[in-house]
Amino acid sequence: MNKHELIEAVATTTGESKASTAEALDAILETVTAAVTRGETVQLLGFGSFSTGARAERSGRNPSTGETITIPAAKTVKFSAGKTFKDAVNAA
Repeated sequence: MNKHELIEAVATTTGESKASTAEALDAILETVTAAVTRGETVQLLGFGSFSTGARAERSGRNPSTGETITIPAAKTVKFSAGKTFKDAVNAA
């Protein structure tokens, strides 16, 4: 399911227009992105939580040349599924 299909499914379920559903979804995504960017954790009870993590600098290999390279440290985004979401997936 892509974003367009999600908007269509939510609009059908709620009876709202696709335009207003798209605006609401965009606002939710922007809000979650801004909060996680600030280092906050966003918890959606029953669904899951979004947070940041850190990946340390490490060494790797260039697959083309076999040369050892240094992969820089980076921030990562983590998603942890909530119990209700996990149970729904496992029941299917």
